[in-house]
Amino acid sequence: MKLGIVGLPNVGKSTLFNCLTNSTNAEAANYPFCTIDPNVGIAQVSDERLAKLQALYKAQKTLPAIVEFVDIAGLVKGASKGEGLGNKFLSHIKEVDAVLQVVRCFEDSNVTHVEGSVNPTRDIEIINLELIFSDLEIVDKRLPKAEKNMRQDRLLAKEFDMLKRLKESLEKGLFARTFETADNEELEMLETLNLLTYKPVIYAANVNEEDLADDGGSNPYVNAVRDLAAKENSKVFVICAKIEEELAGMEITEKKEFLSELGLSSSGLDKLIVASYDLLGLMSFLTAGVKEVRAWTIKKGSTGPQAAGKIHSDFEKGFIRAEVVKYNDLINLGSYVAAKEKGLVRMEGKTYIVQDGDIIEFHFND
Repeated sequence: MKLGIVGLPNVGKSTLFNCLTNSTNAEAANYPFCTIDPNVGIAQVSDERLAKLQALYKAQKTLPAIVEFVDIAGLVKGASKGEGLGNKFLSHIKEVDAVLQVVRCFEDSNVTHVEGSVNPTRDIEIINLELIFSDLEIVDKRLPKAEKNMRQDRLLAKEFDMLKRLKESLEKGLFARTFETADNEELEMLETLNLLTYKPVIYAANVNEEDLADDGGSNPYVNAVRDLAAKENSKVFVICAKIEEELAGMEITEKKEFLSELGLSSSGLDKLIVASYDLLGLMSFLTAGVKEVRAWTIKKGSTGPQAAGKIHSDFEKGFIRAEVVKYNDLINLGSYVAAKEKGLVRMEGKTYIVQDGDIIEFHFND
């Protein structure tokens, strides 16, 4: 899973990136465009199941699932036309699975705002408009190519019709992800365009520490972001970049104590992972043994062979069956042998739909 962090300059993007990835690669400074080239970092997905499985199997190591974050330079009004540092940063967003838009929801006279005041809905609209303008440019370039040969090619004629409707929709300020395609052929055409506004969005409302206790409920800026996101069918989570900065350097036990003192059950990163998995329809299956315990990220609805292919393409090609036990069954009974004796270890075939928390051993032909 690859998430692109975007937002106006000085909203806390780079600070948040450094916290999420335990990195110091992204410069965080009180002036616009301190980030120029996109920074890339990896964050581990917190999963308490792995520690219990490691203890059960006495595994040598655990390998959690990971999320890749890309910290993209701050966008400004006119970015699609080359303002600020130009639209090359928009191209970086094309490479991600979802967009994490950081929005400033706090007042601080010591932190400058590129627009001169704190107004999250305005800031979101600036970013979204630049993404729409970029998508319009892509559609405008594609239209003449489709029109030129549409009489000789049925699919090009269909694409031309779809592109015209899509252009009208984008010009109304609507996102590509809300565009209604006529059938699966049009859907495939839309997906191949790789439009920025087709990607799902999560809004990170960056607040002061005192707003965390009620999850930003008393912060009018956060409520404005939630209202906007509800209309877009997007996700919102509240985060304090300063708190995440403190958490980043702590051990697990120390982190839990610190969060408890703040009245919080989980960190911003954990909330983000949950929101991201939900938004992208993802889940984890597990593999366990003496050598390692590992979590693998797959799409919900994946079959046994598709999950096997996540480990290695040869596993998918030569798939015979999957030996599956539920995590809770294994932990409750205390051993794989006990689970097998109770009939809770099942042999599943190619049509089996993998479930979150399945512990799987794949059988395959070499």
